[in-house]
Amino acid sequence: MKKKVESHRIAASDDIEVSTYLGLAKELRGEQPVVEPKLPPSDRDTIVVLDFGSQYSMLIARRVRECHVYCELVSYDTPWEKIASLNPRGLILSGGPASVYDSGAPLPLPYIYESHMPVMGICYGMFAIASHLGAQVTRGAKREYGHTILHVSEEGSPLFAGLPSSFPVWMSHGDQVMELPPGFKTLAHTENSPFAVIGKDNSVYGLQFHPEVVHTAHGKTIFQNFVLQICGCQGNWTPANFISESVDKIKEQVGGGRVVCALSGGVDSAVAATLIDRAIGNKLTCIFINNGLLRRDEPERVLSTFKRHLRMDVVYVDATDRFLERLKGVSDPEQKRQLIGNEFIQIFEEEAATLGKIDFLAQGTLYPDVIESTSTDTKAAAKIKSHHNVGGLPAKMNFTLVEPLRYLFKDEVRQVGLALGLPEDRVWRQPFPGPGLAIRIIGDVTREKLEILRAADWILMSEIKKANLYRQLWQSFAVLTDVKSVGVMGDYRTYGYLLAVRAVTSEDAMTADWARLPHDLLATISDRIVNEIPSVNRVVYDITSKPPATIEWE
Repeated sequence: MKKKVESHRIAASDDIEVSTYLGLAKELRGEQPVVEPKLPPSDRDTIVVLDFGSQYSMLIARRVRECHVYCELVSYDTPWEKIASLNPRGLILSGGPASVYDSGAPLPLPYIYESHMPVMGICYGMFAIASHLGAQVTRGAKREYGHTILHVSEEGSPLFAGLPSSFPVWMSHGDQVMELPPGFKTLAHTENSPFAVIGKDNSVYGLQFHPEVVHTAHGKTIFQNFVLQICGCQGNWTPANFISESVDKIKEQVGGGRVVCALSGGVDSAVAATLIDRAIGNKLTCIFINNGLLRRDEPERVLSTFKRHLRMDVVYVDATDRFLERLKGVSDPEQKRQLIGNEFIQIFEEEAATLGKIDFLAQGTLYPDVIESTSTDTKAAAKIKSHHNVGGLPAKMNFTLVEPLRYLFKDEVRQVGLALGLPEDRVWRQPFPGPGLAIRIIGDVTREKLEILRAADWILMSEIKKANLYRQLWQSFAVLTDVKSVGVMGDYRTYGYLLAVRAVTSEDAMTADWARLPHDLLATISDRIVNEIPSVNRVVYDITSKPPATIEWE
């Protein structure tokens, strides 16, 4: 028998802070995805990145966005009709794991040359251009990986405007162009690569190195030169313009319909809901489900922030007992995710059914969620993992998705949030997983373990903020392991939990490095945890980067 959930409506005159926690991945229930709307193309300048499966493809899109120019990442074999609808001013061909001389290697379609717009190929993208235009590409005698010095041969090239004649770049390749395609010139070389950069007519370029990674000096300037000078983009894609454009699109998409949005407190849904509220006002209803897996005082802080800053119609649901009953005795992390996701959908369905006819579902889906969760848009790349807010909904709900942030990175969402006037403590809130503390407890989830972890997390966050490091970290959190060890407190033997502390730095969570926290800070965190939480007698610090590890433990 299902536990009863408590819910009440917060008046539309109240304010509420917003975030997504929708366990909607279609593999959870094996159902078909809802219809995703096709919106009209924008008049804005766009650079299109054709993805050949590189691990750095998303970084290319980020670097273009940093030039204040809109950019989309699409599969290398995307039809011209879709490319043209994006109003592109230039194309970038990414790197990739294949070799152009392999059977079945992915190759660009002819329109990249027939369109007569500027093109830049990076690593595999350069090899694809060179091979397609008649040059020979073979396996190099010496693989080039890591830093090397690039020497500019053609100093008048607009691609290198404002750059020194030599600078370090990051290489990651085993192939080599053996001869120039007809009409091309050598623009730069390295000791191992005589054709490290090639070009033709100041419109088609091939770069054997990776300008998108931070290891390449002046990479940002190279992108600025290509995007702003060579492609002629205006660089006017700003948070203010995005807000104006998004509000117009939401109005057009929703029309006279009604939208429901799931909340939990993070910046993604906060920004999504605020944009939708600006567009359609009281036709938006938000549902905040407390699953009992949140951090200490999180529900209260979320509701308090909502009341101060937004004016929306919000339904609050306390389903703590129901979620904990479903998780009872479950240790497998994937099963936890599935149970939490399914229960969330069930409760969400029940609450949404009480609202009358709902036409749309709003989600705070971000671009990394989309790219990591699907291989249909980027066929040459491997699917990494599923995300809780990307995928399908039960068909009977018949919702259409409203996802105004679907093509934004996290840092861009934060910029938009600040432009919308959201409070900084919400805008800069560190990411928190949809399944909450359930996947930060190794083993089964109990009320006792949740309280232990909440207390440890509270201490960790307090000390991180006191040290003024919170904004510098992508995430910092505690993990309660299922390991117990012997300890000594006073003259007594203890047998307590091993607790792990995790802190990482990152730009977008695609990769992450462990944070070099000061030793004195780690000592303070450890001392407070073992002294203030009797059940814990040992604290360790996780110094593993992503990859090979993931950020979360489960």
